[in-house]
Amino acid sequence: MAAMPIGFHAVLTLLLAAAPAQGSPQRVVEAAPAGPRPPRGTAPLRAAMVAGHDRARADLGLPPLRWDPALVAAADVYARELARTARFAHSVQPRDATRQGENLFVGSRGDYSFVEMMDLWLAEKHDFVNRPAPGFSRTGRPGDVTHYAQIVWRATTAYGCALASNARDDYLVCRYSPSGNDAGERAY
Repeated sequence: MAAMPIGFHAVLTLLLAAAPAQGSPQRVVEAAPAGPRPPRGTAPLRAAMVAGHDRARADLGLPPLRWDPALVAAADVYARELARTARFAHSVQPRDATRQGENLFVGSRGDYSFVEMMDLWLAEKHDFVNRPAPGFSRTGRPGDVTHYAQIVWRATTAYGCALASNARDDYLVCRYSPSGNDAGERAY
């Protein structure tokens, strides 16, 4: 990534996966990494998301998820809405069988590679325990593990991801079907 002026900070915000928005998400400020900016485009995005999801599920003996163009399209519509409105919250969805799981990421535009975005979700494995949701976090805070839990949710079979940007931030949205993180159920 390109060297930034002194005092520049990348902004990274993680939000609960597959949960309704509840107030403003916490913003975490980290120093921007130095070096060339990571590549962008649909092919590098798909490659990073497929590799990360497949690795996490294979580690648990779970089958890979299917990349679904309809879920990519749904993720793209919502990512564009987040970028246009500069809002960062989960989408409002029905509470029925059509509900899609959702993982979100926002970070300073161009500062995070797709692999870094995925790895932030996968790092939640450290605090994850396979107990019924919402009691599946070692920390006692379900939001600390919901991205990871959605990725490895056994009942989920398909997903799709998209990225949209505004002048300040990149918004990554992944949609999952069937959704995960169901109260009272285990991920796998």
